[in-house]
Amino acid sequence: MAKIILSINAGSSSVKISVFSASQGRSPKQIAETQIDGLTSPPPRLKYTRGSKPIHKGEEVSSKISSQNDAFKHMLDMLIGDPELSEINSKEDVGIACHRVVHGGDYEEPKIIDKETYDHLEVLTDLAPLHNSSALEIVRFCISDLPHTRNIAVFDSQFHHTIPEHIRTYPINQEIARKNKLRKYGFHGISYSFITRSVAEFLGKDIGKTSLIILHLGSGASACAVKDGKSWDTSMGLTPLAGLPGATRSGSVDPSLVFHYASDVGKLSPASTSSLHISRAEEILNKESGWKSLTGTTNFGTIASSSERSHKLAFDILVDRICSYIGSYYVTLHGNVDALVFAGGIGEKSSKLRKRVTEDVGCLGFTIDEEENDKEISGIVQDVGARDARHRTLVCATDEQFEMARLCATDEQLFS
Repeated sequence: MAKIILSINAGSSSVKISVFSASQGRSPKQIAETQIDGLTSPPPRLKYTRGSKPIHKGEEVSSKISSQNDAFKHMLDMLIGDPELSEINSKEDVGIACHRVVHGGDYEEPKIIDKETYDHLEVLTDLAPLHNSSALEIVRFCISDLPHTRNIAVFDSQFHHTIPEHIRTYPINQEIARKNKLRKYGFHGISYSFITRSVAEFLGKDIGKTSLIILHLGSGASACAVKDGKSWDTSMGLTPLAGLPGATRSGSVDPSLVFHYASDVGKLSPASTSSLHISRAEEILNKESGWKSLTGTTNFGTIASSSERSHKLAFDILVDRICSYIGSYYVTLHGNVDALVFAGGIGEKSSKLRKRVTEDVGCLGFTIDEEENDKEISGIVQDVGARDARHRTLVCATDEQFEMARLCATDEQLFS
């Protein structure tokens, strides 16, 4: 029997909902997709596609929306109220709501959200304050207002549970580390799961014999080394802050830098609440850094096309950090790399960034085909590398919402 699955992806400034029809054990079929973004830079804007037909293309939302939960409720009401979307006529028609939860701690697989799971995720909120809190706000609403719907948490960290102990362990007092669960967890795992499976299929290889260097590049950016189909290392760590710089994140810096940056970094931020504790240090490094701090904009397309010195500096910094991870992962994989894969909004859209990165790591055997690289990305996986290169260079249009729905549909316990 087919069920309606809502894949809910609450980001720091947006909420996406993909609607799928799915039967147990089969690949889900998307029937609608909607998104509200601009929550941190009003006015919020709505996109809505039913099937392949665009209904809203980024119109301003007239009703008051100030939080991710407001955005979710607005879009849910719109989906239920759409007479052309016959599969959803009421809240009771939603069989499964699967929620992207960034930090899952030690959870290695998706979990049905019961009281124990929810309480555990609340404890982890301080480790991913930009994401977990907004996701759990929507979870609370679904539990209270959609009582017939099964809520499932799919974790960005679960893909990385295979990272070896010597890579995930920080060189600090291990008794304290174990007590406070201080280790590398890694994130963007839902995306990396989709990419690894899709690229293995594209290459015609068994996923267990596929090794990749993957770059998930967006306003939040990370890199991942995949060895024989499993995560071997990734750039993010205990929290999503470590690793590559992002739109407003610093990425990895000298740990003592923030104490020289301001005198009040140990105090709680005014943005903290009784249930969410954010220090000034976390606020500075998560929200007041990255390429926005260098250029004044979070729009990477503007940065990549500008000749301004500050924009060029931001572009060069990102390229340098990306290449450092590619080199490191190439060594840790002993050169056994099937492909370098670009993904995420920037990875998929910025041909200039792909060209520059590939050229800078050309000594490793990656070569770009400029004609292919300049083409619009039309498939799930597209080859942009030179035919005679030692290693493939690919672009993957990642789909976290599909991967979430697929994980729910292919697991009998989750689905039934």
